[in-house]
Amino acid sequence: MSWHAPRNLDEALALLAERPGLVPFAGGTDLMVGRQTPACGRQYLSLARLTVLRGVRETASGVAIGALTTMTEIGCHPYVCRDLPALAASARATGAIAIQNRATLAGNIMNGSPAADNPPALLAYGAEVVLMSAAGSRRVPYEDFHGGYKQTVCRPGEILTEILVPVPPPGARHYFRKVGARRAQAISKVSLAALLVGRPGSWECVRFGFASVAPIPILARTLAVAITGSDRGLPDDAELAIALSRDIMPRDDIRSTADYRRRVAMNLVREALAPWTRQGGSNASA
Repeated sequence: MSWHAPRNLDEALALLAERPGLVPFAGGTDLMVGRQTPACGRQYLSLARLTVLRGVRETASGVAIGALTTMTEIGCHPYVCRDLPALAASARATGAIAIQNRATLAGNIMNGSPAADNPPALLAYGAEVVLMSAAGSRRVPYEDFHGGYKQTVCRPGEILTEILVPVPPPGARHYFRKVGARRAQAISKVSLAALLVGRPGSWECVRFGFASVAPIPILARTLAVAITGSDRGLPDDAELAIALSRDIMPRDDIRSTADYRRRVAMNLVREALAPWTRQGGSNASA
């Protein structure tokens, strides 16, 4: 194993341009337990010294989160807690406190796990990622970022430097729920983040982001169309279930069964829509 620790972003990008086989890493929490062990002879690029990639700032349209910002920082940051509570909740649900102190948002994304905790919220909020190389930078909608299991659109020589998240309008319903074997320190069986703006018959925005129900984190587009396209209020459970079945592709594994995941996913959708299915329901963030 060999590794490099550039002192600044320019040096890191130059190294990647010269050696496109270098594997960038940040907190290292996935690297240390992954299948790619140091004995595999890979070469790594530590981003830990690139402080320019850390922090949260407000922009004209939302919140910009540096790639090296940790789960702890995201979970308690006032901008994120105020404007993006589902993302704050997902950060607080990522591993143990010790993991949250090291794990970064970009690392959680780049690992490409379909069970990752933060992608559902990023999908629900319509986030974009900024990819940078020595040749320049580009912005990619997060919903287009994962090309397949453990695959991303990140090109050789690129680093994910920033995540841009638009702030929803006042009155939006923010929802996040992770279902696992335990309440903490568990890999999700199913996770859902939802953003709902408006009301039945006059929706402005309906977005459902799922984890652990397909080979990649997914945005449930068919489900959103079924909800926004109904002119008689919300679709009934049967219609919602049919729409959801066209979006998700759960499988059996050591943590759960496909059938269980389908049933839980549907229950979470019902819970996210609860303010409009019960009289006097609140529009509070979850």
